[in-house]
Amino acid sequence: MPAFSLDHFDLYSANHVPESYTWPSSYLHDHPSAGNGGGDDSIPIIDISSPTAVSLIGAACRSFGVFYATGHGVPVDLLDDVEYQARRLFALPLHQKLDTARRPGFISGYGRPPLSAFFPKLMWSEGFTIAGGHRRDVAGDIWPLEQSVFCDVMEKYNKKMKEVAGKLLNLMLLSLGIDEEEAGRAGLIKDLQQAMEVLQLNSYPACPEPEKAIGMAAHTDSGLLTILYQSCGVNGLQILHKEDGFGPTQWVTLPPLPGALVIHVGDLLQILSNDQFKSVRHRAVVSRAEHRLSAAYIIGPPGHVKMGPISKLMQSGQNPIYRSVTWPEYLGIRAQLFDKALELIKLPIK
Repeated sequence: MPAFSLDHFDLYSANHVPESYTWPSSYLHDHPSAGNGGGDDSIPIIDISSPTAVSLIGAACRSFGVFYATGHGVPVDLLDDVEYQARRLFALPLHQKLDTARRPGFISGYGRPPLSAFFPKLMWSEGFTIAGGHRRDVAGDIWPLEQSVFCDVMEKYNKKMKEVAGKLLNLMLLSLGIDEEEAGRAGLIKDLQQAMEVLQLNSYPACPEPEKAIGMAAHTDSGLLTILYQSCGVNGLQILHKEDGFGPTQWVTLPPLPGALVIHVGDLLQILSNDQFKSVRHRAVVSRAEHRLSAAYIIGPPGHVKMGPISKLMQSGQNPIYRSVTWPEYLGIRAQLFDKALELIKLPIK
């Protein structure tokens, strides 16, 4: 659908939340919200350069489906540059941003969150999607004469994110007992340069009535993993988590930590791990006074590679839970069924 088929409402100058952006209280408060405490059930902060990273990452992916990563090697200056360029982009007049509105059938461009089609209400956010190597194509529509700085920063960031993603995937597979040679035989990211990748820049303007609105509706990510950078000083990201595995289900806030990245397990990694790792359900809430930005790097396998439960995990007598799918096939299923997609590709219980 067109990115902005309805009235072009300017979120940045709003003094109220229109009906089209007002969500039912039963949806916004389906579970209680909680801070990320400092106890055993808090979201782990893991130095991925540490010798203990493999075991800690495995535990985090099984218990939470998410963790903070430090020791990732991404320069703080680069993170600052990405945030600055994102702010520069979203500060443009609406009519100028609409020059690069996402067209039907295309991933890249400016617009509402791609998952908007599944909800009757609109989200208090705007986004700019860069798929594959299309940075200069979409940026050129906004800055015909001065796109180079924006594109150079995003290219550097994408390159660095791919390096971090490769390291994370290796550590995650090692935590499942799969070494690099076995991962190669299973067809898992033999050549990371061929991986499919999407960079999603998100802007969540200050909202005059945050109790009525949502920045990003609850969802899981479809790929293998997502690497998220959050602008400092403003909370917004929340994950759905059952305390101690048995306690009440709550929305747990993940505040931005200086220099840390947030790593999400995606649906394809849940499939690969045969449900040992859990794709994390998450959402973004909005602030009354603060503007929040995020940059989500999502990576998946090349389009022709089928993803199914790793055969080595079946040696313990487990049966595969899911059939194999390519990422494009799975995206097609999600486009129809949204958060019911994983259920559709489950195999009959033997």
